[in-house]
Amino acid sequence: MKIGWIIGFVDGEGCFSINLVKQPDRKDTNRIRKGYKTGFQVMHEFAVTQGVSSLKSLRMIQDFFGIGSLYINKRYDNHKEHLYRYCVRKREDIVNVIIPFFERYTLQTAKNENFKLFAETMREIAQDKHLTKEGLIKIAERLQLMNHKKDRSEIIRILRNQTSD
Repeated sequence: MKIGWIIGFVDGEGCFSINLVKQPDRKDTNRIRKGYKTGFQVMHEFAVTQGVSSLKSLRMIQDFFGIGSLYINKRYDNHKEHLYRYCVRKREDIVNVIIPFFERYTLQTAKNENFKLFAETMREIAQDKHLTKEGLIKIAERLQLMNHKKDRSEIIRILRNQTSD
């Protein structure tokens, strides 16, 4: 498989994303399940999405990297076909396979700037910096610059107002 094909495909159809999901304490049947230390879980993924008619392309990318999974997003609205996602969510795979590949073979669109922020953030997560309030605030501030520039000010405000670390 040609490297340029993968770069072009990911430039057009790929996504590097990190999200923060609120995880408060909650009661299970017999115990209180403690939420994350900061109250937020960090979710990260590299994904490429295609319609079922191009599923072969996603399988080729998955075979090339040798990691990740394919997921179906069944659609019953006005779209003519279901969508498939090739996703890599395992932290070690992202840090050890995906990031080194895209650092060696540079994306050619504005997506490269998002990738750089993604890579920097993933390295901090790999060092467990997301487990502290200060580290998570720094990550949330950087996430405001990525992709659709989603506002994280509410999360940042919540973290800054926490009394314990």
